[in-house]
Amino acid sequence: MQDRGALRFEVFGTVQGVGFRPFVHRLATGLGLDGWAANTDGHVRGEVAGSPYAVREFTARLRTGAPALARVRQVRVTAVHEQLPAPHSGFAIRRSAAGRTAPGGPREVPPDAAICAACLSELVDPSDRRFRYPFINCTDCGPRATVIEDLPYDRIRTTMRRFPLCEACAAEYGDPADRRFHAEPLACPLCGPQLSWSDLRGEAALCAAVKAVESGGIVAVKGIGGYQLVCDATDQAAVMALRSRKRRPAKPFAVMVQDLCVARQLARVSQIEQDLLESAARPVVLLAARGGGLAPAVHPGMLRVGLFLPTTGLHHLLLSESARPLVVTSGNLADEPIATGDAEARRALATVADGFLTHDRPIRARYDDSVVQVVDRTVLTVRRARGLAPAPLPLGVAAPVPLVAVGAHLKHTFTLADGERAHLSPHGGDLADVTAMEAFTRAYDDLVRLTGVTPRAVAHDLHPGYLSTQWARAQPMPRIPVQHHHAHLAACATEHGLRTPFIGVAYDGLGLGDDGTLWGGEILVTDLTGYRRVGRFATAPLPGGEAAIRHPYRMALGYLHGTELLGGPRPYPWLTKPFTDRLEPGEAAVVRAMVARGINSPRASSAGRLFDAVSSLLGLAHSASYEGEAAAALEAAAGTQSALPLDHRLVRVDGLWVYDPGPTLIDLLERRHSGESVPVLAAAFHLTLAIVTAELVTHAVQDGAPRTVCLAGGCFLNRRLLTETSLRLRAQGLRVLVSRAVPVGDGGISYGQAAVAAARLAEE
Repeated sequence: MQDRGALRFEVFGTVQGVGFRPFVHRLATGLGLDGWAANTDGHVRGEVAGSPYAVREFTARLRTGAPALARVRQVRVTAVHEQLPAPHSGFAIRRSAAGRTAPGGPREVPPDAAICAACLSELVDPSDRRFRYPFINCTDCGPRATVIEDLPYDRIRTTMRRFPLCEACAAEYGDPADRRFHAEPLACPLCGPQLSWSDLRGEAALCAAVKAVESGGIVAVKGIGGYQLVCDATDQAAVMALRSRKRRPAKPFAVMVQDLCVARQLARVSQIEQDLLESAARPVVLLAARGGGLAPAVHPGMLRVGLFLPTTGLHHLLLSESARPLVVTSGNLADEPIATGDAEARRALATVADGFLTHDRPIRARYDDSVVQVVDRTVLTVRRARGLAPAPLPLGVAAPVPLVAVGAHLKHTFTLADGERAHLSPHGGDLADVTAMEAFTRAYDDLVRLTGVTPRAVAHDLHPGYLSTQWARAQPMPRIPVQHHHAHLAACATEHGLRTPFIGVAYDGLGLGDDGTLWGGEILVTDLTGYRRVGRFATAPLPGGEAAIRHPYRMALGYLHGTELLGGPRPYPWLTKPFTDRLEPGEAAVVRAMVARGINSPRASSAGRLFDAVSSLLGLAHSASYEGEAAAALEAAAGTQSALPLDHRLVRVDGLWVYDPGPTLIDLLERRHSGESVPVLAAAFHLTLAIVTAELVTHAVQDGAPRTVCLAGGCFLNRRLLTETSLRLRAQGLRVLVSRAVPVGDGGISYGQAAVAAARLAEE
């Protein structure tokens, strides 16, 4: 008898819900091997037997030939010498085996994948039995994270268990030659989910929704990870109505377009941006708008527009029937979690939507749309959600015990970590009230169950007022407090595999410092376990506390009348009068009195609040309806305008280098008084902050700090600031890093907290 080799294999990574078992079946049968494969807990295992050459080839291709959606992280093989699969017995996919532990580390939950080209072709083919079926999918696409109830991944453990397969679908499911072989969300018009609109079903429901959009209405559409609000993106009245009802007066809306051709009509699209638009993740991509083609209210005052392509068969049908770009935004009121349940959506969106296009497939997990942008050919994640989360990320130092990091307050996420990997949750919105907390705790319970990570320690922000901190303090496990900006910087460093000390530049709105004051313009020398502050922005009061964030003119007055005294000049009254004259009568006097007496005016060393102040001084934003609005207006005003920098001054205070913005603001007002335009001055301010940052970093290097610099915090979502700053730092021969897969803003805080906690626990 010819020599036979045999081995037992285990494959770890994102290998369930991505067509991995069908891939193994095709690979083994193609090589003439006997054996079996099965999902076990969170991985795939099996045995093969056959010629030694075929067994070796099988092992090699397990690592290199996996499906596009799979991520193979580890392959374990052991020789088998007894009870070998019988010769010519063939290869089979066995029933999955459930378990509660993952010997290869945490179980990995596959993200949802946008409709593939093959399914799209069938969707529009009149001869195909899934012609115009909104829920078409296969092993290469469709819902995953949003329908999985537990692992191992089988239909019975998804929300699709409610839909028994018809004879034709069952045949596809069991046919190794079919691309729907073991496709768990498999469905067709006979046996799968159905659309509904009031009393209408199927095609009639779709037509009713399209008619509502065409007539200027707002439709709540049950998407893959939650309800979405949809209207005609070319209809100014419809978009304004959506803004009014959703209580979102200014924040830009995302727009879904039928194809790449329409996207290019509305915006400039590079090859990298095209690849993102067409990727399986299908994120919203922030693109340079061409102007025209959309209602002005879609992205008021902004130079960039968020576009994305249809993610599901339902979206394709809506776009093709409507024949126009559609606003597709989160199905919620401002600052609330996106609605997922049918009753929840009808209650929350009753005053917003003119009709509901829904279906009978339950949504198991809440996932909003991901958002990305390209800066200098580098892809940066603005919001990590559908299509990206909860795919695991590397952890710089292996966590010695399972842990959870609960993030901060705005753009909330949490992270589960165990060993060398971390699972960053999808974007959950602002953690502002009981409803948001309930959404967080449900998402936490779900991800704990799916990954098998049961935390034994919790990391949290220093701020005692954050609901995330309060939740952490209520947990019966050891707590690791992590300073806000240290977490920002640790997220960047960990993503890039940086374990040695580095310089961190953290610019954002606010974060509680270890001295009990509010920080936000920080230069730190740091590693994953600790840091020391070597530079900062001067402090200024926030008159009225949070009211100063909502009303940037208050920040402007705070800087004009209360900037930290560092020996520099104060603005002359005649310079500030044109600004104060634009305010409500008496308002300037009231705020000035608050600053002078220190009444409800906490001080902060914040780059983000300085952006707010300058935006207001230039007349761009006196109030803000969403976080970062004033700064976004300032960035849009600067555009690509060239300018000379404003005056600036650095001083040494208590061993720290401190940026005094006084000369900058005086020069800004004087040049405005002399007739310089707002765009030129907006550009000058961005340039000035880049120069200031480079000088602060230079001082740190001269004092012995490392030559690697991490840039983090929400201010670096500003493309102009990021580009100008990176350019000047690299010109000094410094290595500059910025987060890519992890959001640079508060959406990445929990990942940084997890990295810090793991490193500190590893040292104990």
